Amino acid sequence: MVKRLMIPAVCLFLLTAFWLPAQAQAQPHTQARQLTVEPDRTRLYEGEVLTLTVKGSMEIDINLGNLFDFDMSSLPKPDIEKVEPDFEILAQNQQYSIRTVNSQMVGEITWTYQLAPKTTGELTIPALTFKDAVSEPVTVEVVDGSPPDQAAPGRDSFIELSADKDEVYVQEQLILTVRLFFRGNLIRGELSEPTHPHVIIESLGRQQEFSRYRDGVRYRVVERRYAIFPQRPGTLKLPPVRFEGQARDASGSLRFLRDSEELFEVPVKDVPAQFSGDTWLPATGLSLEESGLPPSLEVATGENITREIRLTAAGLPGEALPPLPDTVPDGLRSYPEEPERQTETTPAGLTSSLKQSVALVPVEAGQMTLPAIRIYWWDTEADRERVAVIPEKKLTVTDPNAVAAEPPQPANGEPAPEPDTISPESSTDRTAPEAGLWQWLTLAFGILWAGTLMAWWWSRKGAKNAPDFTQHNDDEDVAFEHLITAVRSGSARTPELLVAWANRHRPGEHFRSASDVVHHFQDETMATELGKLQARFFAPDHDNENWDGRPLARTLEAIRKRKQTRANADLPPLYPKGLS
Repeated sequence: MVKRLMIPAVCLFLLTAFWLPAQAQAQPHTQARQLTVEPDRTRLYEGEVLTLTVKGSMEIDINLGNLFDFDMSSLPKPDIEKVEPDFEILAQNQQYSIRTVNSQMVGEITWTYQLAPKTTGELTIPALTFKDAVSEPVTVEVVDGSPPDQAAPGRDSFIELSADKDEVYVQEQLILTVRLFFRGNLIRGELSEPTHPHVIIESLGRQQEFSRYRDGVRYRVVERRYAIFPQRPGTLKLPPVRFEGQARDASGSLRFLRDSEELFEVPVKDVPAQFSGDTWLPATGLSLEESGLPPSLEVATGENITREIRLTAAGLPGEALPPLPDTVPDGLRSYPEEPERQTETTPAGLTSSLKQSVALVPVEAGQMTLPAIRIYWWDTEADRERVAVIPEKKLTVTDPNAVAAEPPQPANGEPAPEPDTISPESSTDRTAPEAGLWQWLTLAFGILWAGTLMAWWWSRKGAKNAPDFTQHNDDEDVAFEHLITAVRSGSARTPELLVAWANRHRPGEHFRSASDVVHHFQDETMATELGKLQARFFAPDHDNENWDGRPLARTLEAIRKRKQTRANADLPPLYPKGLS
């Protein structure tokens, strides 16, 4: 078996030895024969990519001595760097093949370059050299721009830029639309974002993708929209928007795509002299709204009111909205919260809002006026100044504990006589019955004596069945326990629970607020501690951690004990004074 395999191997070795030249050298010898340069087209638009194919061939001397030392990657390359003054080399690729011509081994090499023109006009690809072979120069024409309403025949990609206005005011919204048209199956691509050092640029949502026909050619389109706010007057000139990518056509060929487009210059006008506001607000719409005040505009002292004011603007970012005024009259305490700003993106641009919530606590009774709020803004559609207004509001603040004590008026409208003044007529009338006064008093005391004896006898008889007047009201006990728990923990429900307990503790008073309870009991400690608790929840700079509810709890317990002691002391004695 081994002999059968050895015989063919020996024969093959002898044939190869006789076929190769006898003067084999230690290293392979190569010699260039020719070099050709072929562009894929000689006319292209600015931003397109040119595919340049360079082919070269050379003789290769290979024998048994250098067969395993031969490396195709070590072969020389043409001097493609000569094209860089007019072209940018984006990518390159090379392929090798070897064939035998008249007993001579010939190597063929193909280089493929992707070139991007740097300028427009007629550009020349100079003669390239490869070893001792030289190519012929090639001229290509680069056309400036592209037709505005249609793609050039055979163009693989292009960019369109459009704006919704020809001129704007400083800080006014300008909508920029960027559309990328391309053919084929996009493998990769980078579309640059618009930038400018003195412009605020906000993206309006995600990009949209769809198809559109141009000059009978179906293109895939990527659309992006931006809201642009120039911050300086003058002329706005944005840098070009650029695209670079690769796409594969229907035949499977890979093509490089490269385009750029620049927006026209946009004049930016300064703030008009007739604008009278403090903050420049160019917008397409602006409104002011408020809520939280009672419809009757009547409140009581100590009552908490949360007033909410909302400013909404179309065509401005939230950061551009000015702070709302917080002026209030002296009889109101104001506790503003942190303003909330929001910005939403819509197809028409940005819509922003500013919400300001303020807790108002009236501390004095009377008429109080909340001043009007005016926001001046510039209507960019009508090109004129407008004012958004919240009219002034007049609050009527009442004190529930103040009781009007007016003397009663007679029906005929005449003033009533003074209580301590006695007219002569009344003095004359009183002298008549004075003679029988002692008789009536004696009769009354006799009846009272008899009634007392009967009551004493009846009380002893029914002492066992008498009700227990010292029993506590269960509802009042539960309400007081809830109140003390809330006071010690510093709960926000303390004023509410105080009113609920007081109405059970003092039935018939009809307390409506914690201020009513304070005025009724006239306790300084209660007023001071409730004020501290109220500031804890409404004052933004107040230390909310150091709350001690023990003083208020002790005060409430003392008030409750005084009520129970007084209730026992007010019971009439069982026996009249002097009866033993």
